[in-house]
Amino acid sequence: MTFSDIPKTELHLHLEGAAPPAFIRRLAAEKGVRMDGVFDENGAYVWATFVEFLATYEQACEVLKTPEDFGRLMAAVLAEQAANGVVYTEHFLAPDFCGGGDLVAWKEYLAAMVEAAEASPVEVRFIPTCVRHMGPEHARITARITAETAGGLVTGFGMGGDESQYSAADFAYAFDMAREAGLGITSHAGEVEGPDSVRETLDALRPGRIGHGVRSVEDPALVERLAAEGVVLEVCPGSNIALGIYADLKAHPISALRDAGVAVTVSTDDPPYFHTDMTAEYRGLSEQLGWTQDDLDAINRAAMKAAFCDEATRAKLLATFNGA
Repeated sequence: MTFSDIPKTELHLHLEGAAPPAFIRRLAAEKGVRMDGVFDENGAYVWATFVEFLATYEQACEVLKTPEDFGRLMAAVLAEQAANGVVYTEHFLAPDFCGGGDLVAWKEYLAAMVEAAEASPVEVRFIPTCVRHMGPEHARITARITAETAGGLVTGFGMGGDESQYSAADFAYAFDMAREAGLGITSHAGEVEGPDSVRETLDALRPGRIGHGVRSVEDPALVERLAAEGVVLEVCPGSNIALGIYADLKAHPISALRDAGVAVTVSTDDPPYFHTDMTAEYRGLSEQLGWTQDDLDAINRAAMKAAFCDEATRAKLLATFNGA
């Protein structure tokens, strides 16, 4: 069995950030939109710093304007995931790109994405997210329209963006609204910022999962807390390395966190921007860190147990992984 054939669960994937470059170039050509500076001579996304990454990301998103665009994007991203052995995935969706916080428009975008997801062999769930640096009032709007459309494939609520902005407690109202709607809770923390960001997020937002969370390793007491409380980390090694948080995979703390009893999962975050995919992630874990098939099955079981899905789906997919 090759690394691409291994069944995989992916919990941390930004839909817009997963857009294949060829898809964005094709859509831009159809619409007559110039993409100056977005792609290099080989057709890949081009950026050098985190600020440039954000700028390229936002410019690429300029061609995504209609529900049909997002339906086509969903189909393209799921095709890439299926080719890499993903059998279950959760996509972070940004309502800011899908109707700008208007409930009626959001429902139209959501319907197009649901239709594409239901046509895929990959089992899909959606996690709408607020953008931290846009502030807590904006987050309330996102939480409200998410709560209004909870159910079906909409099973979670999260937060991305610049974790240095605002306090986690500023977003407690939005997260309480989502929790009351029965949504699973996750939030980015401990990626660029240190352990305090994770601790504040745990205290204020009470998530079952943390997006990234890798810098928790710098605080042994926090690592013990994560393990004791069963908080699951959505770890994205390739993303962390591409953004310069760690020099290479051997310097990455995923093994140390797992050895300390923290539940870790593996995802790609914004894969074409970071020149990765789930096959490359698994190959790296195996060839550079010595992870075995049993280790890979174990992180997939951890991911499925933490997935924001119904119990029937969980049980069916857990049986996919050895030792379930």
